[in-house]
Amino acid sequence: MASNPAAGAGSPGSGAPSQGAPARPGEGVPARPGPAAPGRPGGGEPVGPGRGATGTAAAAAPPMVLCEDVHKWFGHAHVLKGISLEVRQGEVVVIMGPSGSGKSTFIRTINALEPIQRGRIVVDGIELGPDLHRIEAVRREVGMVFQQFNLFPHLTALQNVTLGPVWVRKWPRRRAEELALELLARVGLEEHAHKYPAQLSGGQQQRVAIARALAMQPKVMLFDEPTSALDPEMIKEVLDVMRELAASGMTMLVVTHEVGFAREVADRIVFIDQGMLLEEAPPDRFFREPAHERARRFLSQILHP
Repeated sequence: MASNPAAGAGSPGSGAPSQGAPARPGEGVPARPGPAAPGRPGGGEPVGPGRGATGTAAAAAPPMVLCEDVHKWFGHAHVLKGISLEVRQGEVVVIMGPSGSGKSTFIRTINALEPIQRGRIVVDGIELGPDLHRIEAVRREVGMVFQQFNLFPHLTALQNVTLGPVWVRKWPRRRAEELALELLARVGLEEHAHKYPAQLSGGQQQRVAIARALAMQPKVMLFDEPTSALDPEMIKEVLDVMRELAASGMTMLVVTHEVGFAREVADRIVFIDQGMLLEEAPPDRFFREPAHERARRFLSQILHP
């Protein structure tokens, strides 16, 4: 079933707050100027503050995403157990872990698709809570791409991408279509703009979903196993788009088992199991010498099945 594009299914909303929404401390995402300076610790080794910012400025700036002691229950099942994480502007964080570990639930809490029962989540200076204005303000800053594509089947690729700007940001249709065509070209699908989802491959549909999320000009992109529903030959085309996004300076949290992508693109690997964050480290150290025994067992299974 297709979901409301303004509620997080790839089209979270515009960059301007609705009436009553709290102000945000900064605007825009800078390009990645070069290697990251050493910053916060991760598993015994320094981790850069993200390729979007360097040096003392990065250390002084508030995190783009702040999660503190996040807990989540589904009935009696305690699925998130005190997760704390900071993500700096321009940083790419890859979240790994076994199936059922809470990775997808955690990433869905960041734009309030899953409410939390304890702890706090702050996105670009806006703290999530029961206030609908705050939820809407955060969703305008956060784009999300899911395992399934969630495209509206009765709309063309172009129409899917223009939905958010027209209905949420109240842009004129012509302006929204111009941006949509630019984004479809960016993901290599300009010639397919007038095709319906059923006329596109799985990889092409996922790239449309990424373009739809980008149409709202978010500051943070969340990816929940975006290649898991794709045939192997279609995975590369989606990962290539994600690599380009990372190189452009987009702040990204990515749930994936794609080890090659994680090694190449991530600033930091976060390992979650049984609802707990057990380890975070730079990719080189995490894949070469993970500190936690559970992480070592996990990697032995996915690297040497």
